[in-house]
Amino acid sequence: MVHAKSWTLKKHFEGSPTHSNFELKTVELPSLKNGEVLLEALFLTVDPYMRVAAKRLKEGDMMMGQQVARVVESKNSAFPAGTVVVASSGWTSHSISDGKDLEKLPAEWPDTVPVSLALGTIGMTGLTAYFGLLDICGVKGGETVMVNAAAGAVGSVVGQIAKLKGCKVVGAAGSDEKVAYLKKLGYDVAFNYKTIKSLEETLKKASPDGYDCYFDNVGGEFSNIVIPQMKKFGRIAICGAISTYNSTRPLPPGPPPENIIYQQLRMEGFIVNRWQGDVRQKALKDLLTWVIEGKIQYHEYIIEGFENMPAAFMGMLKGDNLGKTIVKA
Repeated sequence: MVHAKSWTLKKHFEGSPTHSNFELKTVELPSLKNGEVLLEALFLTVDPYMRVAAKRLKEGDMMMGQQVARVVESKNSAFPAGTVVVASSGWTSHSISDGKDLEKLPAEWPDTVPVSLALGTIGMTGLTAYFGLLDICGVKGGETVMVNAAAGAVGSVVGQIAKLKGCKVVGAAGSDEKVAYLKKLGYDVAFNYKTIKSLEETLKKASPDGYDCYFDNVGGEFSNIVIPQMKKFGRIAICGAISTYNSTRPLPPGPPPENIIYQQLRMEGFIVNRWQGDVRQKALKDLLTWVIEGKIQYHEYIIEGFENMPAAFMGMLKGDNLGKTIVKA
């Protein structure tokens, strides 16, 4: 019998998560039935959306999330032992699947590309950047794009795709190290929002004519300052609002309605699961090609040990990571 370790929600978050919110449990898994496979986690992801998604969990439920796993035992011919897959199995070391929720890596995946990227740049993170920028914002060459949390998992990919499409890109990050990383990635302007005197003036200086597209990972007061600087018919992709997730105070009011009305802005929130089928496979193939060709660089913030899942999650919410936070099981 296989024993699976799983991190569960011991009690709901009040403000920033702490170790007391989580509990590590061990359960014995049953024998496989026909059509099932046994998975062993190789890499697991922690993402900002988990902070919000946890509100829908009951206390005692396992934390949700994706992992790259290896099939270690199989009674499903589509997934023989040794197959590497992406699974939405949650924060667990081992799990059983009927195969319906499993996704194999693209056939073109070379040995030189880490399989952990299937959780990041060539996975949900990269797809979020891809569709948010190209479908929601519909960027075109020559436009100016503003990205916050720009050195994070999604933001770092957004900026690079925008540069590939011929855009001017302005990015905000929370440390000088992250600003240096953004410049390495090709951002035209990058600044540390924690050390500037005025966000409004910094944005105006970076792009006096305003912004065509705003890829928002942060929300809150930051967005209220960006939105008045959007150009007429500007587009805003609302990916996240990490600045508000741990807040216990009332949220700040939104941007002045007159900005949205008279500048005729389009704001749209989105979840990447909207895009499925052929369009999703094309996006994954594009992202893989860009990584192989060196057109998109990546940085993984890897934390060793399944026992460190909560610490990795809490650190990611505080902005400890440069690039994508990954836990190596």
